[in-house]
Amino acid sequence: EVLQHRRRLQEDFDLAESLGNRSEDLAVLIEWATQGEEVVGDLLIGLDGLHSEVEAAEIKKMLGGEHDRRNAILSIHPGAGGTESQDWAEMLLRMYLRWAERRGFSREIIEAQPGDEAGVKSATITVVGDYAYGSLLPEAGVHRLVRISPFDQAARRHTSFASVFVWPELPDDVDIAIDEKDLRVDTYRSSGAGGQHVNVTDSAVRITHFPTGIVVSCQNERSQHRNKDAAMSVLRSRLYDRRLQEQQDRLEQIGGEKKDIAFGSQIRSYVLHPYRMVKDHRTKLDAGNVDRVLDGDIDEFIKTYLMKKATGELSQGSSS
Repeated sequence: EVLQHRRRLQEDFDLAESLGNRSEDLAVLIEWATQGEEVVGDLLIGLDGLHSEVEAAEIKKMLGGEHDRRNAILSIHPGAGGTESQDWAEMLLRMYLRWAERRGFSREIIEAQPGDEAGVKSATITVVGDYAYGSLLPEAGVHRLVRISPFDQAARRHTSFASVFVWPELPDDVDIAIDEKDLRVDTYRSSGAGGQHVNVTDSAVRITHFPTGIVVSCQNERSQHRNKDAAMSVLRSRLYDRRLQEQQDRLEQIGGEKKDIAFGSQIRSYVLHPYRMVKDHRTKLDAGNVDRVLDGDIDEFIKTYLMKKATGELSQGSSS
């Protein structure tokens, strides 16, 4: 932790030094431009670069939460609707895997339960990279898809929902008390697409935490021991998140606030028919290139959310 803190301080120092150097270079170019030198093109390029670097620094400053710099655990669960919703959950899974790839983050599917005909009944991934948790936290919530279902022979329009949950991957020194007597550990064979067994040993692990009812699974590793370690890591993160949520709920009760957690309070809609658009209901940001968004290009949505949250301009999720 001390070394990580030192590294982060060094990163902040390097960023400040870089911004200072850029500003000095631009000041020189401006001086040359006033003397009639042909440096307008270089000046515009320099200004664009400075703007991008300042914007990135502002976003990092917004990610100042206790665990924002940590790796992330992201879980996706389809809503009611059978195969259509399960396919939507898998589309979201691909979107976040592609987002992580675009960011240069490593990612790993630690659990994916195949759907009955297509898609997934649930999926959990880890995303490893600086600020992975803080960047993905704005994605937590209900996501809605509107399209002509490829699984409907009558080619009717369907509306599907999937919930996204995001937790920080916690270091070992975070105090989360787990009594072994409160756990049930089951082993089973890992399953791939279509229910095919990935290997012939019972290496997959499912852990049930009796006091909370939380169930976590991991089937990514061939080693049962590694799968159990990974599942325990997810359980610790979920229990920590539950503790924070209980604290937040108590504060909201004191303040008289009430959250709407119904599926009608989705945070974002992805409409493929009768028009094509992705709209975030909290920030009011929309994008017409749906395919690009579903291919992982969601940074603009994340950035806009963080900036509006910092200025208190966010709206609640909407059913419209």
